[in-house]
Amino acid sequence: MQVAVKNQRGDTLESIDLNDAVFNVPMNTSLVHQAMVIYQGNKRQGTHDTKTRGEVSGGGRKPWIQKHTGRARQGSTRSPQWRHGGVVFGPHPRSYRAALPKRMKRQALRCVLSEKARQDRLVCLDSTDSIDGKTKSMAQLLENLAVSGSALVVTKGTDRDVVLAAHNLQKIWTIPVHQLNAQELLARDIVIMTVEAARWAEESLAADPHGRRGAKWATAATVSDGAAVAEPEEADPEPITDETPAEETPVIEAPVVADAEASVAEETTGEEAPATRPRRRRTAETAAPEAVAEPPPAEEAPAPRRRTARSAEAAAPDAATETPPTDEAPAPRRRRRTAAPADAAEAPAGEETPAPSPRRRRTTASAAPEPPADDTASEPAAPASDPDNTPEEEA
Repeated sequence: MQVAVKNQRGDTLESIDLNDAVFNVPMNTSLVHQAMVIYQGNKRQGTHDTKTRGEVSGGGRKPWIQKHTGRARQGSTRSPQWRHGGVVFGPHPRSYRAALPKRMKRQALRCVLSEKARQDRLVCLDSTDSIDGKTKSMAQLLENLAVSGSALVVTKGTDRDVVLAAHNLQKIWTIPVHQLNAQELLARDIVIMTVEAARWAEESLAADPHGRRGAKWATAATVSDGAAVAEPEEADPEPITDETPAEETPVIEAPVVADAEASVAEETTGEEAPATRPRRRRTAETAAPEAVAEPPPAEEAPAPRRRTARSAEAAAPDAATETPPTDEAPAPRRRRRTAAPADAAEAPAGEETPAPSPRRRRTTASAAPEPPADDTASEPAAPASDPDNTPEEEA
């Protein structure tokens, strides 16, 4: 963008080329409108307030009774429908402040600056040396530049003489370039900017950081503009060695290492180390016989003991000779008592009557109904045979 540079007498000296990324940006009306609304809202103090029916003084008594008057029922003279009553939904103190994103703020400023430059409402001034702080000097400068309406004087920094000279002039405002914004530009008709301020705005607004990657993008942009790029240093060439290959170091196998460790142990302790057994690798062929090997015999569960009724002839010798085992099964909780038979009472005193056989316990294996008990088991045991009788006689 070409902009003419004028001196303080109003003569055109030259034209300078400003960056199109700042002074030749297409207008974005919606963006500028959002920025203007936020700027104007941030200027509001928000101290407006109205009184509700609870804040208005008076109205504590009911005007008249509820019924029998023919009039509408009323509860207070400070209701909203009454004169001197409270205000419904009136404004109350609040803040209108809103935050404008940095990228939106800078883009809105570029749009307004570009629009001013395209409409020839941007004047570049070489310097402000003739302004001495008096209103007359500022008025003479505006007359030389043919400025009759509102104007905004932009300097690089805060210039006290320029501020004092424009203080008493209507519609003339001064601002440093680092405080420049879209709202101040739109509120004035002409923008008078020094060359130093224009260069500063060009440098600061051209490099717009895009989030966290702004620094990388800015570096890439400077490199693409023609900046010298440092070439990578060449790696040192590899040293030239003889063609004869170096002697290969022998690879010591595991058994050799084990023998060496054993010899060292003998030297230190003086005792012979036990011979190390080479470790066999398990392969598919060696694993097959092991899989075929017979598994160890499983321990069979002991068969349930089955008690049978002993005959009277076999019970007597067993009771006399056998000793009770140490690990016997627990006695049954309840035994059926049988009446002593008459024959047992008539038996001689020297002979013992055999004990009745214990009841059989029903297990899961023998879930079938028990066979009827033998008559011999319920009958009393016969007395032991006399030693004088022979087996032939008994038969």
